[in-house]
Amino acid sequence: MLLKKIIEGIQMVKGEDISVLNFRNNFVCDYFVVCNGESQNQVYAIYRSIEKITMKELKEKPWHIEGLKNREWILIDYVSIVVHVFQKKVRLYYNIENIWKKNL
Repeated sequence: MLLKKIIEGIQMVKGEDISVLNFRNNFVCDYFVVCNGESQNQVYAIYRSIEKITMKELKEKPWHIEGLKNREWILIDYVSIVVHVFQKKVRLYYNIENIWKKNL
């Protein structure tokens, strides 16, 4: 249910290129959710949308959040699911999906 609500939150503010990496039984968390926005404002809007929908509908709060200051890459850690919200250019640079896929 949490995964579904995170994805809904991303889609509500037109987050792009949503990718879900399944790490169940292989990693500390169950899923990485990766998406991007076109600007710092959109990256922040995606974060806020995820935060609002998960709190309102599931009463779930992130355990940890990073990147709010520069808004190029915001990490939202729900323990079982880690969400990465990137600016498009930053996502292309770090390419975390391919890095993690190679290590599984």
